[in-house]
Amino acid sequence: MARMPTLKFDRGTLVLHPPPRGKAWIDYAIWDDRIERFRVPADKYRRLVSALRAEGVRFEDKVEAVQPLDLQNNLTLTPYDHQQEALDAWKQQRRGVVVLPTAAGKTYLAHMVIAATPRRTLITVPTLDLMHQWYADLEAAFPGVEVGLLGGGSRDRTPILVATYDSAAIYAEDLGSQYALLICDECHHLPSDFHRCIAEYSISPYRLGLTATPERTDGRHEDLDELLGPVVYRRTAAELSGTALAPYQVVQLKVKLNQEERDRYDSLQQQRNDFLKASNIWLSSAQGWQRFVQASAQSPAGRRAMIAHREAKNIALGTAGKLSLLEKLLKQHYPERTLIFTNDNATVYKISQEFLIPAITHQTPVKERHTILQKFRGGDYSVIVVSHVLNEGVDVPDARIAILLSGSGSTREYIQRLGRVLRKGNDGKVALLYEVVAEQTSEEGVSKRRKQQPTVEPVLSEAQQLSLVPDLAKQPRARPRSPYLKPKKVRQSEIPIAAEESSTWKDNNAEDDEKT
Repeated sequence: MARMPTLKFDRGTLVLHPPPRGKAWIDYAIWDDRIERFRVPADKYRRLVSALRAEGVRFEDKVEAVQPLDLQNNLTLTPYDHQQEALDAWKQQRRGVVVLPTAAGKTYLAHMVIAATPRRTLITVPTLDLMHQWYADLEAAFPGVEVGLLGGGSRDRTPILVATYDSAAIYAEDLGSQYALLICDECHHLPSDFHRCIAEYSISPYRLGLTATPERTDGRHEDLDELLGPVVYRRTAAELSGTALAPYQVVQLKVKLNQEERDRYDSLQQQRNDFLKASNIWLSSAQGWQRFVQASAQSPAGRRAMIAHREAKNIALGTAGKLSLLEKLLKQHYPERTLIFTNDNATVYKISQEFLIPAITHQTPVKERHTILQKFRGGDYSVIVVSHVLNEGVDVPDARIAILLSGSGSTREYIQRLGRVLRKGNDGKVALLYEVVAEQTSEEGVSKRRKQQPTVEPVLSEAQQLSLVPDLAKQPRARPRSPYLKPKKVRQSEIPIAAEESSTWKDNNAEDDEKT
């Protein structure tokens, strides 16, 4: 009598042996001469199981992560409309990316997803600070289940595990079979060469990505469609202003360089531009900056041009006019809690010394950073000045005023900084973001770039999104870079709602009429 095929996890892949009857499973299998067995990429678990069951193939599934988890929750808050809409859109396939601005309640949405999908859950986050914030929130939301940490010296293996991206990638081959629900916070980090294995080595049939801005400059955000699923729901800060987020105003203030700064700035720009023209380099082109960097390392003239470029940039970023304007703004809004953002640490420390304001940079020790934020939250400090360190992964206390003295051209950074003052707070709060720009300098172009909307699909209504989700699954998906994958067309029948039999599926939401 023929042995029953067995499916088991092995170091980021699935081993299927002996070969079962039927043909659909062959689309996912690759023969491994080393062990004389068929291997299947772990992230194809859901499709493989469905294909086998569709053909009536009996097999032994030794992957246990999909078994239900006894999950009790303390989710007592009434979700905002956009959170419920996002959950409903995600549950159409229980895969996909939700794009919401900072302070729009992405963490609580994740709690709703966990409650609606009671399975062992892995959450990945970019920083240790964010890891500990998630841990505290999950312990409060799900008191009956052990929550653990992976990263910062912790190596837990618990039903709900919060890990940094770096640690999850290091242990991806071990974690891959242990969690049925994968939640990637700030999921724009996932498509990198180092981190993508978290998704590729995982059997997780249910996947959620959360981010304010999925777009990446290298174009790899397109890989999220295969790693986590398509964008199933998207809202902007403007759309949520006045409802889930505080209404806000963005005020651009321009300052002039003084005569000495202007003369020096123009001279440096001319020196740089002469070199670029002689080298036939256009910074506005796609590869312009990369070519400039390469050229700067190949000749003394190129090196001088790069030094001139950086000095001119520093003049625009730190002009004396900005500090004078900052003083006026601080007096105008005293004693309201105010966040000051800059693009470089030198300006942070200069402002800190001149105005006696607490400063936070990447050099600030963790304990000191927490103390500063705690005193800011408690009202002991009304103003703090920071560089990039608070852009992502840190719970910043509520503030109404943000002053952007300088920044990069990154849309993501701009949205994250704006989000720091968008928490609703008290009734009647109107958030205010001052953007200070040096007039007739490169900063004007930088300001325009960071405000440009990313080129993505337009925001759809709830009804349009819910009708669109199943159609997305019919489209052939771009394959991630993996040695185990080969291009095959994906059929709708291979992408079910869930990987387990309908008789084993339990949804904690009684009102959910979705069937598997």
